[in-house]
Amino acid sequence: MTPSAARLTDSLRDIGYDFSSAIADLVDNSITAEATEVNVVIEFDGEASRVFISDNGRGMTLNGLTEAMRFGSRRRYGSGDLGRYGLGLKTASLSQGRCLTVVTRTSAGRRVIQTRQLDLDLIAEFDDWLIIEPARNEIVERARNLLEDGPGTVVIWENLDRVVPMKNSAGGWARRRFETLQQKAAEHLAMVFHKFLSGEVGQGPLVITVNGQKLIPWDPFARAEKATQELVEQVFEIEHGDASGVVTLRRYVLPGRDQFSSQAEFDRMSGPLKWNRQQGLYIYRAGRLVQWGGWAAVRSIDEHTKLARASLEFDTDLDEAFNINVAKMRVTVPSELRQMIERPINEICSLADDLYRKSSNSKGDRDRPVSDNFSAGLDVGLALKAAAMDAGEIGAFKKIAAELRKSDPKIAKVLGL
Repeated sequence: MTPSAARLTDSLRDIGYDFSSAIADLVDNSITAEATEVNVVIEFDGEASRVFISDNGRGMTLNGLTEAMRFGSRRRYGSGDLGRYGLGLKTASLSQGRCLTVVTRTSAGRRVIQTRQLDLDLIAEFDDWLIIEPARNEIVERARNLLEDGPGTVVIWENLDRVVPMKNSAGGWARRRFETLQQKAAEHLAMVFHKFLSGEVGQGPLVITVNGQKLIPWDPFARAEKATQELVEQVFEIEHGDASGVVTLRRYVLPGRDQFSSQAEFDRMSGPLKWNRQQGLYIYRAGRLVQWGGWAAVRSIDEHTKLARASLEFDTDLDEAFNINVAKMRVTVPSELRQMIERPINEICSLADDLYRKSSNSKGDRDRPVSDNFSAGLDVGLALKAAAMDAGEIGAFKKIAAELRKSDPKIAKVLGL
């Protein structure tokens, strides 16, 4: 039996997106379409507020566009494709507004521009799976102009009932909420796609703008800071059913406040969730960040380990093993992998705990400048401990440290032992 279009489309609106993650899902499509530039425009206009997400990717043919508007579109996803279920365009867009319009062209020049629309009010009226070609109104014309003379796609969200309040939709509170959403969306995209923005993955550096502001990649691991410590990466092989693949673990201890290049950079690296909640695992699927914060039940969040962050990276061939959800915001770390990473995670947290306590102890002595030699000694001590952990000789290291504290306490203090 064919399901009720009106009831099912309304239910699919609550699949788990927020405003920022919904935009990120559409950026996934742009990356799959080999776009090098994505522009997000978030416009406040009371009930007529709207969002444009445009790219310079390869665009879609009429058949491709019509299929893309289908719930559960019939397309094959290759290895590395950021799409998964054939639902993202529809569910992400309609989670925020009741009307989705897509304008697209496949090549440069005067090639015809295709336009299709999903309107939940129309679907509710006829209780049928309707996709229409909308009239050439001002909004559609703006989208066509955004394509200029090249290929690409523009997605338009209208009737933003989940974003704009029903009462006093043109008031100051509604405007401030829109401005806040714009800032949160920019921060979210700069974090989720930081490897694409920096050119670490993809065909080259991706450019994303939000209301004309070019995003700067937010690297959770502060690798540009000289005092950031990176431990030896570890690679694990995972099997799930007929699929198998590798998962890479990279571990970092970020500098304490006094070791950062500036107070402003320390504050920036605290992240959208701030230091305590930003600690933990950052899980990447095909270079795209899908989950962050917390230690995936390996251990709990602790103030003393807030400088510890680690990445888990896997490709799309392990999607089923990680049980990725439709919104691409949550994964489940396989139990066999959780056991493998428990020791490396505890090691990095131990190093972060040591650094935190040393930084805390130094706060009471701020009037006395810390010498370069003393700071270097702490770095050497932490590096030695990390090397001992990687070599599986932490027990021997502790014995050596204890002996050094007896024989030469001054050196032990300089090394932070």
